[in-house]
Amino acid sequence: MSGKLLSLAIVAVALIFGAVVYYTQVYYYYETVEADGSTDVMLTSLATGEPEAIAYDGFTAIDATSSPIRYRACFTTPLSIPMLTETYEMYEGSAPRNAPDWFSCFDAAAIGAQIEAGTAHVFTSQRNIEYGIDRVVAITDGGQGYVWEEINDCGDKAYDGTPLGENCPERD
Repeated sequence: MSGKLLSLAIVAVALIFGAVVYYTQVYYYYETVEADGSTDVMLTSLATGEPEAIAYDGFTAIDATSSPIRYRACFTTPLSIPMLTETYEMYEGSAPRNAPDWFSCFDAAAIGAQIEAGTAHVFTSQRNIEYGIDRVVAITDGGQGYVWEEINDCGDKAYDGTPLGENCPERD
């Protein structure tokens, strides 16, 4: 009888532990980002090389302190793609990462499909927002926008331990 109780206790502890891990990864660490109404969505200008705020509406975002790449945001903008591509820096090689299912405005698979189809365009928001992490913005032809963070080349090197090279900024 004690073997059955021990087995039951092990299974119960494993289930509780699994539920706690699931909850912390999907809900606990995320916080809603309060919009400031003016600088929530920024794109890097081709003319100055500096991030500039763009017109947007309906901004909603989440972030987590547990990882530098958990930031996700959604918004709409009245700006046209031709104007954006002539004014702001494009970001190459970006693919959105999944957001928690409860943050329903951000569907990484759908955004990725739009990028691949050419109906969404990815722009640089801010480079090295945190060392090795770039914030990027994708905007669809219909004006729907999405924001997430990408590990850049220097971040890849820093996190895997290879020498940083001359093109990487100094670490703080």
